[in-house]
Amino acid sequence: MTPASDEGGSDGHRRSGSHARERDNTPRSFWKELPLLVVIALVLALLIKTFLVQAFSIPSASMENTLQIGDRVLVDKLTPWFGAEPQRGEVVVFHDPDNWLRGEPTPKPNAVQTVLSWIGLMPSADEKDLIKRVIGVGGDTIECNGTGPLKVNGKPLDDSYIYAGNTPCSSDNQGGQFKVTVPKGKIWVMGDHRQNSLDSRYHQNDKNHGFVPVGNVVGRAVVIAWPPERWSTLPVPDTFDQPGIGTAASALPGALGLAGAVPLVLWRRRRTTSRGTGAPAAADGGAATTDDTRVSGGSTAR
Repeated sequence: MTPASDEGGSDGHRRSGSHARERDNTPRSFWKELPLLVVIALVLALLIKTFLVQAFSIPSASMENTLQIGDRVLVDKLTPWFGAEPQRGEVVVFHDPDNWLRGEPTPKPNAVQTVLSWIGLMPSADEKDLIKRVIGVGGDTIECNGTGPLKVNGKPLDDSYIYAGNTPCSSDNQGGQFKVTVPKGKIWVMGDHRQNSLDSRYHQNDKNHGFVPVGNVVGRAVVIAWPPERWSTLPVPDTFDQPGIGTAASALPGALGLAGAVPLVLWRRRRTTSRGTGAPAAADGGAATTDDTRVSGGSTAR
């Protein structure tokens, strides 16, 4: 016969365990969860800024009217990871190649601004980036005579996208008149506001002779995201696709095509092997389961 005290003790243990389980299943307070949610959000923001897309604000006029002061653009940082390089006609953000932004004032952020800029939620005071249009890539010959037209590989460009009233070339002798051949691994960039852009033309005496190393390119600006009434994509002007200007193939389609082809080839080989040995198809694996335009952006481009 079991003593009453043992039964009571056993019941007490059961009740205690039940209460413990109930406490374990009680939802945690929102305020206790909030710090974790904030940390996760900040980590995701940092990863997106670093590897996928970053916002840049436009503080100057060198890309008008394509980009206006106060516009915020989204820059694709993903495709360069697949080997894609800048193409003619694209608007790109790039790190200052050789003191192009010399003399530009640098704001002094407070501690909160420093943290927010680090995760890409505010402009960074330390990032010295610019935004321009790619006119030529490695191997291209680019020239300006008089007021234009601007020529790439002997083909005149229809510069209808440049600032109204500007001429495609500047008639000054400080850089506006030139003929250059772009080295491999470099690009030649110009602002759409041709008479208000200190671009490749005016840096031909720097260590890169005005060319921008491809490795300095942060990514391609693809969308004007702010203000809402300015929302639009940033396509390549048709003039860069004219016959004879040359075609610079992007590495991205090839990379994605290769990635997609590998599993398809393996699947076909396994099916062929299964048929050759008389095995049923299911044996494959069972069930299917300006002035230079600096940018700030989370940075600023000029």
